[in-house]
Amino acid sequence: MYKEIAHDATNRRNPLFQIGTILFFLSLRREEKHLSHCLKEKIRGFHIMAENNRAQKVGLVGTGFVGSSFAYALMQRGIASELVLIDANAEKAVGEMMDLNHGLSFTKPMKITAGNYSDLNGAKVVVVTAGASQKPGESRLDLLARNAAIFRSIIPEIVRNNPGGIILITTNPVDILTYISLKESGLSPAQVIGSGTILDTSRFRFLLGQFYEVDTRSVHSFIVGEHGDSEIPLWSMANIGGVRLQEFAPLKNKQYDQQEMNKLFVSVRDAAYEIIKRKGASYYAIGLGLLSIVESILGNYRSVLSISTLMTGQYGVNDICLSLPSIVGENGVEEILTLPMNEEEQEGFRVSANKLKSTLNNLKS
Repeated sequence: MYKEIAHDATNRRNPLFQIGTILFFLSLRREEKHLSHCLKEKIRGFHIMAENNRAQKVGLVGTGFVGSSFAYALMQRGIASELVLIDANAEKAVGEMMDLNHGLSFTKPMKITAGNYSDLNGAKVVVVTAGASQKPGESRLDLLARNAAIFRSIIPEIVRNNPGGIILITTNPVDILTYISLKESGLSPAQVIGSGTILDTSRFRFLLGQFYEVDTRSVHSFIVGEHGDSEIPLWSMANIGGVRLQEFAPLKNKQYDQQEMNKLFVSVRDAAYEIIKRKGASYYAIGLGLLSIVESILGNYRSVLSISTLMTGQYGVNDICLSLPSIVGENGVEEILTLPMNEEEQEGFRVSANKLKSTLNNLKS
């Protein structure tokens, strides 16, 4: 409009022409400021994106069945900008890197490399799946001693090259190795996490969902304590869509039977043995469990997950790593939740802690 006024005026001395010219240039100035502001915001956005991308680097130490399953799931989910693979068998890590990279045309862009500990620098989280396999006739304590020795060499290397990152342990026995990793690392308890009972909890929800014929994601229940034979199902809080099992069963024309539920829990606790008997190892589900933990860290989702972390007085338990539902975010373990367990569940939790402490003491002696 101002432009038309300026052009329509026949005399430059005409006040209408002069006013139109002034308004025209003022409008240009406003447009220039607006464009400058937009450009600055766009550049700021690019800087934020670049910073976020740097924060999405993930390291993986151990590229066996569990490690490679996690790497594959991570690539498919598209939440990391970079993945570094490390293995004692360097050629194995290179092979996994090649295989994963050949699928990148089907997923979101991502940098996948095979390297060494120095390449972990800048990783937001390092997942450790490395460890020795049990030899024929070898006791669990002997296997633990070998894996403890391996971790005492791995963890300091991770911390030396990436002191600000979070370490996620999944090698079994995961609770004791998480505790050893915490002590070896010198990091805060929030930064050293074990996968704990995240898989047991998922199995529990799946079997309850099957039994009550509902979507697994609508089942809310937890397994706590040790990832192993002394783990505890929290029946007192198990529910489907907010309805406790005792009240939900009649809705499905079932009668709630605790003995039947106890049998279901045995299937949860012994699931790994049944899988190993049939296919030699369990790795897909735990790979997805690790993904859920890493995703909550990278995205700062603050998800409530049953992970293993250092106990500091919860239910009378101190100085051992066990699983309780915890809020997991960008800083690792943001908060350990104190649940209203009944007396039997609390006692089971303490028994589980004492069992792990006994194993740890035997390892030291």
